[in-house]
Amino acid sequence: VLDDGGLQLVELSPVDPWMADPREPLELQEGEVKVTYLTHACMELQLGERRFMFDPWLKGPAFARGWWLLHEPPADALARLCGADLIYISHMHSDHLSYPTLKVLAERRPDVPIYVGDTSRPVFWYLKQSQVKLTNIKVIPFGVWQNINEHLRFMILMDGVHPEMDTCIIVDYKGHMILNTVDCTRPNGGRLPQHVDVMMTDFAGGASGFPMTFYGGKYSDSWKAEFIKNERKKLLNYKATLAKSLQPRIYCPFAGYFVEAHPSDRYIKDTNIKNSAEDLNALINKLAPAIKTWTPQPGAVLDLGLALRDPTSSGAIINPPASAKLYKDSWEFDLYVNELNSAIKSDIFKHQSWIQFYYTWAGFQNYNLVVRVIETDDKFECITDGYDYLVDFLDLSFPTKRPDREHAYLEIKNRIGVMRYVVLHGCLWDDLYIGFQNRVSRDPDIYHHKFWKHFQAELPLCRPDWEQFRKQVFTIDESTIPLSDTGTGNNCALS
Repeated sequence: VLDDGGLQLVELSPVDPWMADPREPLELQEGEVKVTYLTHACMELQLGERRFMFDPWLKGPAFARGWWLLHEPPADALARLCGADLIYISHMHSDHLSYPTLKVLAERRPDVPIYVGDTSRPVFWYLKQSQVKLTNIKVIPFGVWQNINEHLRFMILMDGVHPEMDTCIIVDYKGHMILNTVDCTRPNGGRLPQHVDVMMTDFAGGASGFPMTFYGGKYSDSWKAEFIKNERKKLLNYKATLAKSLQPRIYCPFAGYFVEAHPSDRYIKDTNIKNSAEDLNALINKLAPAIKTWTPQPGAVLDLGLALRDPTSSGAIINPPASAKLYKDSWEFDLYVNELNSAIKSDIFKHQSWIQFYYTWAGFQNYNLVVRVIETDDKFECITDGYDYLVDFLDLSFPTKRPDREHAYLEIKNRIGVMRYVVLHGCLWDDLYIGFQNRVSRDPDIYHHKFWKHFQAELPLCRPDWEQFRKQVFTIDESTIPLSDTGTGNNCALS
């Protein structure tokens, strides 16, 4: 602010943070640095005497019951996790922060240091409620080297598109850098180190309910197929162009190996076509032939010292034995689905006033959007004992029919078990949307960023106080929270 009250804008061009205290690379001995792929986004880095684990999702589903591991983790994967010296978790999504996996860790080594970035929504916001008893979570600032020992340090950077949530990491061992951008859409705002020794990124796409879960209007199967084809091609080209511009010595696509394995999600599995790591590496080989590409299988090991000395060395990469099981064929569906469905019979849902209590807790209003929420079975068909109600977010009211004024409208059909679990535990709606647990129609056909961002990333950190609700419920006039004119779920037609 100037003396005369004016405002001067100054464009800053700070030194890239990884250039602070630069180190000359030292020669690596055979076996000194090993990168082992376990599954999805989970990598183990052996860095001298330290072992560093990334994003361990080794058991259970992600996003409620929508995502399941495609690859079978090596038999000793959980033992490796529990033997790690330090762990990095990039963000709060459950394919990276897996509470079923971390429960095992907490039972064996609750004090292992786990590093996360200082995002606006804490990565471990759900930890207390999860009852997973980890005791050594370290939240660190962005863009600052964290020194582990004389030779090992790392730095966490934020995403330029989703700074409230996504992060990426640079690991430096003896001057050799490993860059893992994980799920970042625009890691560090697009400014990244060039000529790192190893670069890892996601590749697959398909991590959204759009457009597979949308219905009505233009959303025919043929339109969806063409849209998905074009989006996956754009993603493939973006990742290849990024690799070409940064010129890493070795490039590895990972963090995309999930499958919609539950039988009820067969339509999503057939529709949600993903990129293949092989196709991305082939494109990089064409655009930047100097970059060595690696498409690992579970348990595959890259010896970085050997690979840097001779990229063609057969000993630089050790693949799992031919007898190793690479793909999962069972997932314990009932164990996890039953846990979700246990919420259906919670006593709070006997009282219609839970609707007002929940959406008041959620805290989203003053937005001209009316949402109809319909509880359904696994096939997204109406059920007689499910709720079907309207929420007017302009004034946070619950009308029996759509208002006469001009307004945007969403109709969301949610599987009853997942929706009630989300409501009961105060979970984010990513479980519904990214997990393919709902079907969405909208009029007009526009994306309501404020609504989705709020319910996917900005809900209160503590779940609704249902004990308070239970105390109040007998004094609340139930008639003030009416169902829509369609009743309790016997008519799922668009209003």
